[in-house]
Amino acid sequence: MELDMAKPNARVDVADVLRGLAVMGIIILHSIEHFNFYQFPDSSPFKWMQFTDKAIWNGLFFTFSGKAYAVFALLFGFSFYIQDDNQRRRGEDFRLRFLWRLFILFVIGQFNAMFFTGEILTMYAIIGIVLVLFCRVSNKMLLVLSTILLLQPLDWGRIIYALCNTDYEIGESLARYYFGVAYEVQSNGSLGDTIKMNLWEGQLANMTWALEHGRILQTAGLFLLGLLVGRKKLFIHTPENEWFWIKALILGLICFFPLYGINNMLPDYISRGAILVPLQLIISSLANLSFMVILVTGLLLVFYHVKDKSFFMRFAPYGKMSMTNYIGQSIIGSLFFYHWGFYLGQYMGITYSFLFGIALFLSQWIFCIWWMKNHKHGIFEGIWKRLTWIGSSRVPESIWK
Repeated sequence: MELDMAKPNARVDVADVLRGLAVMGIIILHSIEHFNFYQFPDSSPFKWMQFTDKAIWNGLFFTFSGKAYAVFALLFGFSFYIQDDNQRRRGEDFRLRFLWRLFILFVIGQFNAMFFTGEILTMYAIIGIVLVLFCRVSNKMLLVLSTILLLQPLDWGRIIYALCNTDYEIGESLARYYFGVAYEVQSNGSLGDTIKMNLWEGQLANMTWALEHGRILQTAGLFLLGLLVGRKKLFIHTPENEWFWIKALILGLICFFPLYGINNMLPDYISRGAILVPLQLIISSLANLSFMVILVTGLLLVFYHVKDKSFFMRFAPYGKMSMTNYIGQSIIGSLFFYHWGFYLGQYMGITYSFLFGIALFLSQWIFCIWWMKNHKHGIFEGIWKRLTWIGSSRVPESIWK
């Protein structure tokens, strides 16, 4: 579908499809992880499940881990561009309003964090400030800034420091400590205990994990890259854009396989943790980014050339309600797997958890199709939009219409 981006509020269908597929991957991956509650039965009920458990775990992590979130982050920056550009066309500056929008996102993230230690909306609300800071710089500067952030400069600094100080060793992981605290509550706590833990130790676990694994800088870089994609209108189907995405696909393929192979080989050649850990983080981050490019470009090119887009467009309602689905999976996952709820983590192996994730996705997807037939926005999306424009003439009369 070709859209006139000169018109305010133009929506790019393929972005909703990408967002829907990314959230689907996130939810299924969270399901086999038991929503960051790594408690599993001691053995599989059937011998063949030993194979399916391993195949599903490895396959899903290879396909979605570090990639689905990257797509989500890229589209967050792209969405900011659409909103900011629409306001600029009206002669208004969106930056202060977007800061208010980020604050609302932070509050919504706190609600989501009550149930799930892997909550990312809070982190997006904080890191999203980079979009306000750099949304008026040139395209060239945006590309430079995003490239620097995606190359993980902090970890390059750690490597250089380790090379210059031979006695330097990496300290204990803070994330591991806080996830240990979370595990105890997930295993034994009530709903009140879980909420209390998640609002402090759970968020510290999530934030320290993101810092230790390069997600902070990567997310900021992807936000800026998404902003650049919006500026260049790269999601619109034109011959020039199609050729750009073909070149991006080739580059992604060229980069991914060597990076993936090198990352697996590094422990055989580097034994010092102070160098190995940050180097593996850098290479795995770039490998995931390369694979994300393969996924995005592959879908875009297929979407461009398929005459009947109805199959892909079935994911658009799910993508339009991505926040509602993300918060929903946190509540449902916590209810089904943690001690305060049904506590199924101790009974469900990876294969059964995968089937649970599929069922959760399908139920949410069916609900989204039904909801979007009668509403313009998802449940939390409508609330977020209404609160964003509160105090202005643009505040919607209805939350979801």
